[in-house]
Order: sequence, then C-alpha cells, then structure tokens
Amino acid sequence: MINKEFFAALDLLETEKKIPKEVFLSAMKDALVLAYKKQYGTAKDIEITLLPERNAVKITAFLTVVEEVEDKDTQISLEDAKLIDRKYKVGDRIEEEIDGKEFGRIVAQNAKQVIMQKLRDAENSAAYEELAEKEDDLITCVVRRIDGKYVYVEIKKLEATLAPNDQLPNDKFFVGERIKVYVKKIRQGSRGPIVQVSRTAPGFVRKLFELEVPEIKTGQVVIKGLVREPGYRTKMAVYSEDHNIDAVGACVGNRGLRVSNIVAELGGEKIEIIPWCEDILEFIARSLSPAKVIMVEANEAERNAKVIVKDDMLSLAIGRDGQNARLAARLTGWKIDVRPYSAYLKHKEEEEAEEAENAAADGAAGDAAEREADEPEVAAEQVSDEETADDPEKSLSVPGENAVEEPEA
Repeated sequence: MINKEFFAALDLLETEKKIPKEVFLSAMKDALVLAYKKQYGTAKDIEITLLPERNAVKITAFLTVVEEVEDKDTQISLEDAKLIDRKYKVGDRIEEEIDGKEFGRIVAQNAKQVIMQKLRDAENSAAYEELAEKEDDLITCVVRRIDGKYVYVEIKKLEATLAPNDQLPNDKFFVGERIKVYVKKIRQGSRGPIVQVSRTAPGFVRKLFELEVPEIKTGQVVIKGLVREPGYRTKMAVYSEDHNIDAVGACVGNRGLRVSNIVAELGGEKIEIIPWCEDILEFIARSLSPAKVIMVEANEAERNAKVIVKDDMLSLAIGRDGQNARLAARLTGWKIDVRPYSAYLKHKEEEEAEEAENAAADGAAGDAAEREADEPEVAAEQVSDEETADDPEKSLSVPGENAVEEPEA
C-alpha cells in the first residue's frame, strides 16, 4: 500500500515543515486504528513498521491472551486463542497483518481526515514553538485580509490579529502589503496558537531603534526608559557607560538618518531622545525637553517635583493638552508640577511678606507681654499716691537703714 513517493513525501514534510517522520507515522497509526474500528468494529493494538528498503510499511494488529477478557478490542481469551493455535498461553500476543487494500473508500477517507488533522496540529505546534521565541520581538509579516477595523497578518503560516487599538492613527493597510509589527503576546488556543501583534506598544519603537542603531543592539547604548502616545509623541531616555559614545547622537544618526527612518515607519510620530541621568532632579529637568528649566524642587517622600520654567517656556514645557508634561511624568515616575517663574517669584514674595507679618506679630505680642508683666506694680504706686492726696494723714513710707523712731507723748 506504500510506495517510494510516500517516503519522499515524509522527507519533504520533515525538511519544509520541520515535522519529524515519527509524528506522521503516529498520526497514520491513529488514523488506521480509527479506520479499522469503523470497518471491523474493533480497535486493536496496531504496530507500524517502516521498511524503507522495500518502500513499504508493515501494519500489524495484536491481541493479548488473558484468562478473562476485560477489553475485547485489545485482548483475547485463552480459550479462543487455543482455537487459533494450541501453543498460545496467557500473556502471549497474537499477531495479525493488516492489508490496507481491505479498507473501503469511506474508511480511507476518514483515515485521511485524521492524518490531515494530525499534520495541521503538528504544523501548528512546530510553528508555535518557533514563534514563541519571537515574543517581544519585531517581525515583518504580510497582510492577508482586512475585516472592518481588524487587520489579519500571516506570520510563519499562522494568522495574527492587529486590533484597532494596536494600529497607529495614520496606518493604512492593503492586502498583500508587507508591514512591521511587534509580537505582543502568543498563547496556545484550542484551535492552534493565537498571536497578538501591535504597532502602538512602546516595545515597537524600542525594537525599531535596536534595528536601526547597532550600538543599542550590542548594548553599548542602553534605553533606560521609553514612553509614548502612539502616533503623536515618544520620549526616550538613553545612556552609555562608554564616555566616548554619545548616546543621543548614536540614536539620531548622521544628519538624523537613523531617527528619521523610524519616524517614517511611525507615520510622522515625533521622537524626543534625552540623555538619562542618575540625579533625579537633573533627569526631571531633561525630561521636559525641549523646554529649558530654571530649577526643580523635589519631595522624595511623595515623589512630587515642582519645576520652574521661564514664562515664555511654560506652554512648551506643558505641551499641547499637557502632553509633554504627562510624558515626562511617566518617563521619570514622578508627579511633576510646572510653574512659570513670575508665579514662583510672586509666591516667594507672598511667603516672605507673610513671614515678616508673622515676625512682627510675634514681636508685638512679646512687647505686650512685657508691658503686662510691669503694669501691676505701677498701678499700686498710683493708687497709693491717690490715697495720700485724698487723706493727708496717710503717707507712703519705705523703711530705711537711718530711720529714727519718735518718742511717745
């Protein structure tokens, strides 16, 4: 039932689809077991032997001899076995060679379906194992179909989904077009691998820079942080331990060639590359680029920073709809409050005035307290003077050391 074309097909499957011959033979065995059961009402233990020198496959069915039959598909009683050959004893296996030509057309068709399904499963499994290594990576794929806002691309003969929220605002796709996507997630589903790809994830820009900038690929330049609002703006912080390498310059490229290629792939999305700094105050100031920062005040406990910029730089620091400040906050991980220099001066003047008023109030309160402490003695003296004036017989005398007592009359 097997010829040399069969073995050639096995070799082709193993070479092109990376499916081992053993997988195919296992699928064939399952199919033949199912076919045999449909034709003969049993599912015997079947063994397939590959005979490449004869361009043939030997199919043998087995029944195990037992005292009491529990599974009639794979077992035979000792009594029935002795009817075949009196030499059989418990534990022996009875062989029966199966001729594939005995299978009917419908049975063969069912066997073919099982084999094809096994092949698809094996192919999907091989593709999943190969593609699993590509997770969190950049892949060039082909657009196969477009269904409304959803775009379906082919990766390693598997269909991946590019959802609307994973597409850039300016993206327009055509069937047959080759596009770059970021493999966001791969998981094994009931009908094969499910692949989710994206063009809006920060990893998409990161991988584009790895592709364009050799220094990033080799690790000479490190991307310390990357945040983006897809289709509009990206902020990226880079750093190099090698002082001879300009991290920002390496990413921008000669005459901006490297970064311009990435901007073109992103449909004109603006990219800002800033040098990373270990000093958080300096890093916060740099993160608000292109605005120039005068000073930064930080509360490390609350991770809150107050940034002062010149009045004419305020709108640049905040950005349209707060985009620049928002991205800077996400990049640094700090809450950033941007204020103009004039407001900062006014606030300082108000604080100084308030401190002066408080100091004056405290001084006045101290003087009042001192006066209150002196007032009782003065009051007593005044009352004594008044009493002396009203009554001449009364007098205020303070005994001294030279006082002389008058003799009695």
